[in-house]
Amino acid sequence: AAPLKLSHLAIPVKLSKKQQSPHFLYVKEHKVREGTNTTHPANRTLFVLNIPPYCTKACLSRLFSCCSSVQSVVMCEKPGPEEKPKTPKSKFFNLKTVPGFRVAYVVFKNPAGVQAAKSLSLQGPLELSSENHPVKTGIHKWIASYAASLVDQAELKAEVDTFMQTYDQKIAEEEAKAEEEEGIPDKEGWVKVTRKGRRPGLPRTEAASLRVLEREKRKRARKELLNFYAWQHRETKRENIAQLRKKFEEDKQRIALMRAQRKFRPY
Repeated sequence: AAPLKLSHLAIPVKLSKKQQSPHFLYVKEHKVREGTNTTHPANRTLFVLNIPPYCTKACLSRLFSCCSSVQSVVMCEKPGPEEKPKTPKSKFFNLKTVPGFRVAYVVFKNPAGVQAAKSLSLQGPLELSSENHPVKTGIHKWIASYAASLVDQAELKAEVDTFMQTYDQKIAEEEAKAEEEEGIPDKEGWVKVTRKGRRPGLPRTEAASLRVLEREKRKRARKELLNFYAWQHRETKRENIAQLRKKFEEDKQRIALMRAQRKFRPY
């Protein structure tokens, strides 16, 4: 890992009183170059590094609330500009969990909160877990994760319905736009023609649909690959040899019967 610069201050933290060795969070004031697009205010944002997996947004918010009122906490895998999603974040789909240590941007309501947070490096280790707000680890964390993974059918249905309404609206807008552009030549003189310009066909009857299905079924049967595998080749050869032997024995019996009846005339 790259060495930390001197501008980072180390804040000792502990999971609980039982923990003997402290863990260090490295913090610095969040600053960006002029003209850089960022969603974090430069004078009210604290950049935090080396956040352990058991430390949540609520933990950081409680930890730094002693400095000033915390407006928001954004945790991510690595530092960088926060990209606003084009679509609302789903509660059930495309859920991404970041394993290992993370970074965070803590935004205070007051600019004095950043300077007060830096002074925490001079104090003793701070506790992340308390009796009122315990941090779940081990089997308790697994139980909580399993309980959170259970899907509420009503919420899932509402999210799916919202997504489908948005999708149908998008498709309708695209179709309306395509109809407006149809027949209008572009810059090079080409005219866009879609399948909707064709003459609509007559609806099929049930008997016609059955005939089409039977025709397709016969086509698929003809297109099936025969003797595709090696064992099929062997089975086919064995069947052919067995048929030849059977025919040979039948011919021998027929010739023997004709000789017995003196009707065998080879010439």
